[in-house]
Amino acid sequence: MTDTKTKVRRSGGRAARVALRSAPLAEDKRPVRAGLPGGKFKPLSDAEVLRIHHAALDALEQIGLSQAPPSGVAILTRAGAVLGDDGRMRFPRALVEDMLAKAARNITLCGREAKYDLHLTGSNVHFGTAGAAVHVVDLETNTYRDSTAQDLHDAAKITHALDNVHFFQRALVARDVSDNLEMDLNTIYACCAGTTKHIGTSFDDPGHVGPGVELLHRIAGGEAAWRARPFVSNTNCFVVPPMKFAEESCRAMELCIAAGMPVLLLSAGQAGATAPAPIALAIVQAVAECLAGVVYVNAIAPGHPAVFGTWPFVSDLRTGAMSGGSAEQALLTAGCAQMHRFYDIPGGAAAGISDAKLPDMQAGWETGITNVLAGLSGLNMAYEAVGMHASLLGFCMESLVLGDDVIGQVLRTVRGIDVTEDSTSIEAMKAVCLGGPGHYLGSDQTLKLMQTEYIYPTLGNRMSPKEWNEADRPMLLDEAIKRKNEILDKAQIKFDPEFDAAIRKDYNIYFE
Repeated sequence: MTDTKTKVRRSGGRAARVALRSAPLAEDKRPVRAGLPGGKFKPLSDAEVLRIHHAALDALEQIGLSQAPPSGVAILTRAGAVLGDDGRMRFPRALVEDMLAKAARNITLCGREAKYDLHLTGSNVHFGTAGAAVHVVDLETNTYRDSTAQDLHDAAKITHALDNVHFFQRALVARDVSDNLEMDLNTIYACCAGTTKHIGTSFDDPGHVGPGVELLHRIAGGEAAWRARPFVSNTNCFVVPPMKFAEESCRAMELCIAAGMPVLLLSAGQAGATAPAPIALAIVQAVAECLAGVVYVNAIAPGHPAVFGTWPFVSDLRTGAMSGGSAEQALLTAGCAQMHRFYDIPGGAAAGISDAKLPDMQAGWETGITNVLAGLSGLNMAYEAVGMHASLLGFCMESLVLGDDVIGQVLRTVRGIDVTEDSTSIEAMKAVCLGGPGHYLGSDQTLKLMQTEYIYPTLGNRMSPKEWNEADRPMLLDEAIKRKNEILDKAQIKFDPEFDAAIRKDYNIYFE
């Protein structure tokens, strides 16, 4: 009698679970979502954070940055920076502190659709692409080929379909576009035609900013609409580590700020090469360089939206090659995130890079370790989190798809454990253990929490060996290829045909 009841209950519970899992959840009920607060992992003590902060201020005051463009010299000296006889721009402590007080906080990076807005406040965490790879990993042949504008457009379309990839920064370079201005314009249009999530791009030449902004005005529906909701940010490598301004990029940044475009202040030194080898000192240099950027931006337009982009990378000191998937990289990124929180300004850094050439076990552990530390540290913007191989030289569409599962699991760790009166009540235990079925399968509590407390992989395989064999032994990469193709075959975000035709008439667009 008891066995029969148990079997009936389990069968009913399974049917209920299946029905429940097929029902869509409201955004605020999903187990993971964009903007979950992190910050529980802190690799640095409070005293160590202060030591890094003071060392960064010392570096700005005593070493300074060289090669500021004439426009930057005028902007920075007018604000209170000091140009030395050696040509280096030095920053008094009081100036840095004043500009930090003016810096934008709690900013929003807009999508073309408001539901994709990224609210960069506190320790809210977001994951997305980046990297400007020059090759695409072709899993059909396990080879690398030159990336194209069509690849960039496809990557944007795939990103749009992935719940856990929250923004699309240019992940690869359109190498089939030889003219640099046409490349920048194709990059903007390929991204915007593929997704309505927030987009990041960069300009190779300050002369390209004007034409790029004109195109963005057309996409937005006019300058006023663009300025009200700028949906593209400028990724700006305004420094060339160690401690030098990048003149062309600084001029481009000035023009982007005037155009109302949010900026990512990107410092990308490589520890042991263009940044110091000690992890702590690599963070010091990155913080110092980005603090110089904070002064620069706020001297132009106080409170302009800017992301504090400390992106120090790691070298394999045996060879000098970049090792973006290393444990040291994970610690660097987490330490930078902690410094962002110390300054209480929006921050971004690199995570999720793999040095592996293909989506294999090495790629899995490198992507997982670096992303989970980024999330747990409360990094506002984790760039390069999905798809990147060969230390940023290769981009893999299938890894982008697989990365959606990785980031989903990472976000679940970021969310943490909900400890409430309900979640620690022993009433459910009493119902099961005292005269109940002796298990929690099919219980009301289990059914209630199975979608809101737990996340399930889209492609990750949890079959038993028997089930896997009966299903003809599906392989993960084959499933990733299949899902990639399904996404690309479906209807995508497209502009109105008349608008698209007008753009293609006025610009040389390289993708379909």
